[in-house]
Amino acid sequence: MSESMGETVKDFYKGLFQERWSTTVCGIMVALLSIMIFAWARPWGAVGAVRNWAQWIFYGLHIHLFDEGKPTSIFINSGSVIGLGFVAGAFISACLAGEFAIRIPPMLELVKAVFAGTLMGIGAAMSGGCNIGGFYNALGNLSGSGFCMMAGLIIGAAIAVKYLYWEMEHISWGSGGAKTINFPMPLQVILGLVAIGVLIWGANVYAGSGKDSIVRLSGLLLISSGIGYTMQRGRWCMIQGFREPHLSGDGTMAKSVALSIAILAAGCAVLKYTGLRETIWYVRGFCGWGAVVGGIIFGFGGVIAGGCGSGALWRMGEGQIKLWLVGLFFGLSNAVVDGWFKFHDWEGMEAWLDDGVTNAGKFGHFVYMPDTWLGYGGSLALIFLVMALWYIILSWNEDSEKLVVPM
Repeated sequence: MSESMGETVKDFYKGLFQERWSTTVCGIMVALLSIMIFAWARPWGAVGAVRNWAQWIFYGLHIHLFDEGKPTSIFINSGSVIGLGFVAGAFISACLAGEFAIRIPPMLELVKAVFAGTLMGIGAAMSGGCNIGGFYNALGNLSGSGFCMMAGLIIGAAIAVKYLYWEMEHISWGSGGAKTINFPMPLQVILGLVAIGVLIWGANVYAGSGKDSIVRLSGLLLISSGIGYTMQRGRWCMIQGFREPHLSGDGTMAKSVALSIAILAAGCAVLKYTGLRETIWYVRGFCGWGAVVGGIIFGFGGVIAGGCGSGALWRMGEGQIKLWLVGLFFGLSNAVVDGWFKFHDWEGMEAWLDDGVTNAGKFGHFVYMPDTWLGYGGSLALIFLVMALWYIILSWNEDSEKLVVPM
């Protein structure tokens, strides 16, 4: 017997707004949306948003970091607009699914949030970005530094899993006091619809400004909200992809990340090869020890936090107080450390702008792989090969559990 129109609409609503999306589908969608946002204006990221928000906190407290002066408005700074759209998209997803709640964790988790967020900020500063800018979009934009941070993330996650085992055995303090404040489903739906309205209004304001750099913020806001929505619906978190192979042996999330990077790299290569977008995006002087060490620090912090840069933002959107605290200290520490690096020109950005590809940074080399003997074809082949090898190793580990960290 065929379904009625009402039942069909109900099934459509459940599939789009309530049911958990496939991890593989989410990986593909994140890659396609990442290509779209790059084609529209620039690659997306997470640390730029929390850093800008932290800079405003320091400025409000009359703390002027390294003579930086007044920060760019959170509604004009492109990184901040991406972050606002991302959190809004996750909030809309959570509300329409009836999953939004104020979740207050035990005291120990709040303490860990401060510690983890601080480490994530430091690691991101040393790697040229968080897991998005330093790893995902770095590889997607054909920067050799992405491989370095990838190695660090794997090591950092394995160390963090070992720490979590130690914590389970030796720390019992602060395990109580968790609280969840739920909201009625009708109210959540109303809040979600209001958020959609605010997003559309904000995009229209940007689009009607008449200034190209402001007009482009409209697309950044909407596309990033799509990424946030997608990640929340599939609970898609890269740090889980680095943690689970060492914790449970499950490589599902990591395989999705590998597929997503391969798609992103192919799309960005087309945009860069044809000259539609600048080749220097996400190519910075971090191909070396800086991204490896920074990746270890960030990977450790991300596992302890329970979310990476992007994972923290979408979990903020569904009301997790621990991740709000992670985001706060992620931004504060990154604003200080990254500002210090820039003040002393440790990143070598000025040398890149003046002289082209140089080794001026303290953390490593500027390596845009298509400018090496690899060319565009070799660069894509290398990325595809590494992602395929990672996929094979993950599948082997699911059967053998050879990479699972013992308790």
